[in-house]
Amino acid sequence: MLAGLAILAAVLLVYAALHDLAVRTVPNWLPLALVAVGLCSRLLDHSLVPALAVAAVAFVLLFIIWLAGLMGGGDVKLWAAAVLLVPPALHPQLFFFADVVLLGGALALLYLVLSLVVPRKVPPRAGGRLQRFWRAELWRIGRRAPLPYAFAIAGGAIAALLPHQLQP
Repeated sequence: MLAGLAILAAVLLVYAALHDLAVRTVPNWLPLALVAVGLCSRLLDHSLVPALAVAAVAFVLLFIIWLAGLMGGGDVKLWAAAVLLVPPALHPQLFFFADVVLLGGALALLYLVLSLVVPRKVPPRAGGRLQRFWRAELWRIGRRAPLPYAFAIAGGAIAALLPHQLQP
């Protein structure tokens, strides 16, 4: 049962990352769906109370980061919801946090390097959806627009969930 919830969570996280990449937003229903999956998972493994405590602390800290203007509101909601997916023990939570920070740093470095390489002029309008998406992304990179940080959050959460689902 937990494996099925982990797969559902991974699908939702991948969707969040792709949606954030496409339009730089995370739909409000996604964190809510992840909270529901996380609550079910924590009920099944009997760790709901500590998981809620960890998620509350994470939300408060992330909210402060949002107030400082260092992170988007959708990313805060997604990250706080994803905290419920990871068992509330110190080891998995620290790895989750570290994975998100490292992946976010790698994403920022990639976009920084691309902003130095990508020309500021956007190619002319032509082609299908994929070409329009690529044109929009080139424009964002050239202008150093906000990062699709849901990629880092989703990657960190999936990396934290995998070891627990692969155990016999």
